[in-house]
Amino acid sequence: MSRIALKPVARQTVVLTGGTSGIGLTTARMLARRGAKLFLIARNEAALRSVRDEIRAAGGEAEYAVADVADKPALEAAAARALEAFGGFDTWINDAGAFIYGRLDAVPLEDQRRLFDVTYWGMVHGTLIAAERLKHTGGAIINVGSVLGEVAIPYQGAYCASKFAIKGFTEAFRREAEAARQPISITLIKPAAINTSFTDHARNRMDSTGTSNPPPAYDPLLVARAITHACETTVRDLTIGGLGGVSMILANLLAPRIMDRLSARAGHASMTTRDPGDAGQRDNLYEPREDLSVNSSLRPLTRKTSLALEAQLHPGATLAILAGLAAVVLSGLPRR
Repeated sequence: MSRIALKPVARQTVVLTGGTSGIGLTTARMLARRGAKLFLIARNEAALRSVRDEIRAAGGEAEYAVADVADKPALEAAAARALEAFGGFDTWINDAGAFIYGRLDAVPLEDQRRLFDVTYWGMVHGTLIAAERLKHTGGAIINVGSVLGEVAIPYQGAYCASKFAIKGFTEAFRREAEAARQPISITLIKPAAINTSFTDHARNRMDSTGTSNPPPAYDPLLVARAITHACETTVRDLTIGGLGGVSMILANLLAPRIMDRLSARAGHASMTTRDPGDAGQRDNLYEPREDLSVNSSLRPLTRKTSLALEAQLHPGATLAILAGLAAVVLSGLPRR
């Protein structure tokens, strides 16, 4: 991807799906502060209008279109509106998603299909629409996947399956784009558990009042930083979270049977709660609910930093630090 040249964020127009809550809303605000023009796509028009007005009031440029990413013609119409509003776009971010908690044999198949329609097919629709333009102009496509696209956990099976599918599609599409010499940077973002309204928006098919995410939770600002970095830097993928991200992936590769047992024992307790959360946001699988929340109403303890992400964002500096530490250790060893 070295031949791909991406503009600085301040000179970009960015299309963002799912920008009215959680990671999407945090990313929209960060990109706007960096000077990007924003075109937002979501189902909730009142929330879209509010985010647009907020960005404009702070001196930024933003516009929106109402569309369900599962509906490809509607998403194509939204893309056409972005072209009309800004004359084009430089980055397309697929962030929209749907969430369900429950055993796979207890979640109705129509609900599982709807989750895939939004989370997987919405990403496919966005990628294909964006690539049709960017293969001529150059730019970036950023797909928000998950650590759960590498490591499946119980009681979020449909969501995990959709994120595994996103990873497969993204890797295959990247290789096809490279084979066709298309000037598109394609990045997969893999967050660990993030303190967002994920649990509030999820459909609950568990035997509990509320749902939660296994700890630790990370600040959505970390994911926004990773996405913003990918807007202007050609990078294959970025994982957010060390303990809840990189370490889970490595453990699953090195000791999958142990991970099976740990997940089976701890899964139910770590994903259920007596706290119902915010009823106004609950269950937006088929229809939009209240938006504009960045964090979970359950207020989990949140990690504000991720050394693993810093190492990925600054690989040169990380290698230099490691080399320096190695030199210090070696210099202290006894000599023969």
